[in-house]
Amino acid sequence: MEIFDSKEQSIAQLTQTNTAETSDYAQVVQEIIDTVRQNGDAALIDYSAKFDQATVTELKVTDAEIEAALAQVNPDFLKVLETAKNNIAEFHEKQISQGFMMTRKGAVMGQRVIPLAKVGIYVPGGTAAYPSTVLMNAVPAKIAGVKKIVLVTPPLQDGSVNPAILAAAKVAGVDEIYRVGGAQAVAALAYGTESVPKVDKIVGPGNIYVAAAKRLVYGKVDIDMIAGPSDILIVADETANPVTLAADMLAQAEHDINAQAILVTTNRDIAEKTAVEVERQTALLPRKAIIEQSLANNGKIILVASLEEAIAAANEVAPEHLELCVAEPFAWLDQVENAGSVFLGHNTPEVLGDYLAGPNHTLPTEGTARFYSPLSVDDFVKHSQYLYYGEAAMRAAADDVILFAETEGLGGHANSIRLRKGE
Repeated sequence: MEIFDSKEQSIAQLTQTNTAETSDYAQVVQEIIDTVRQNGDAALIDYSAKFDQATVTELKVTDAEIEAALAQVNPDFLKVLETAKNNIAEFHEKQISQGFMMTRKGAVMGQRVIPLAKVGIYVPGGTAAYPSTVLMNAVPAKIAGVKKIVLVTPPLQDGSVNPAILAAAKVAGVDEIYRVGGAQAVAALAYGTESVPKVDKIVGPGNIYVAAAKRLVYGKVDIDMIAGPSDILIVADETANPVTLAADMLAQAEHDINAQAILVTTNRDIAEKTAVEVERQTALLPRKAIIEQSLANNGKIILVASLEEAIAAANEVAPEHLELCVAEPFAWLDQVENAGSVFLGHNTPEVLGDYLAGPNHTLPTEGTARFYSPLSVDDFVKHSQYLYYGEAAMRAAADDVILFAETEGLGGHANSIRLRKGE
């Protein structure tokens, strides 16, 4: 890998990605959405054959299929799923928020926290299966009290669903599973078909077609975020280990050819040794071809003058994952303003967060950590307000309300309270 110096190019220039925009796919995705709205299940089956080369006759996964999947999955993996679920639940239970009620001179008002009724979870298929995504999306929804959780995922060519995904869905408490993926699955969740129920919100990552579809159906349903390619930025000082730095970069790069892996370091020796390790380890990994393209597209090793500059670079990039591989990571944590999730110290690789630790791995990508948050229990509830005024409280506020309404030129608003006042 080439090593770049921040003195010669800006961080913005060095970290610019070359990825497609969802708007580039809007027309073709809108056609898919319209076809699903018109033709329902038949369109889903046709698109599965066209895009996934999958023979699908029944969209809903049966209980018998789920039980068969549990029998196929390694029993040790089932135990790991349970451990991960418990860790995720323990973390997300801390996020539960309560409503409130307050009084003010004869008025009562407050806020209620209400679980969403139906949520759809999109779980990617394609080059890898992601049972971890099932847990990270379903467990917070269950904790929030969502009444029905519906999972969609692309079928395999024989029409089946990856057993590990089905096992994770069972462990997480998913209510219904449908073998359909892509933009067509998003359309089905947004509008409903003969088989797939319409939901209130769609969560979960996917490819560019899925992201474009989520953007297009937003407003008809809620969505979590527009997820782009995954990314990591690692800040390292002279105490870091080039072997593990390279390993962490490659763990991100193997996601897909558009993933971004960046190392920002204050130490040239660390930079050079990490570059050598990246090349050595890449040759040993099964997804070598994907990694090589990913690093060629968006991989960088950047030299900076100080850790202050490194943290400033991280805040500018706003990475999905930020590793602080430095001697005193907690000393720098409060200076991090923009990051989806922060991994502190030399023994906290991002993969711990992917699978087992408990914090959510559904995170804002492509710099959106500037304004988006990780998926949480809050994503699966809505807030409703209420207020009550007794007659005396209404009369005490009436003149102020009338003046406000008349200033805005809304006589009907003013009249609504004037009549109650008896004028």
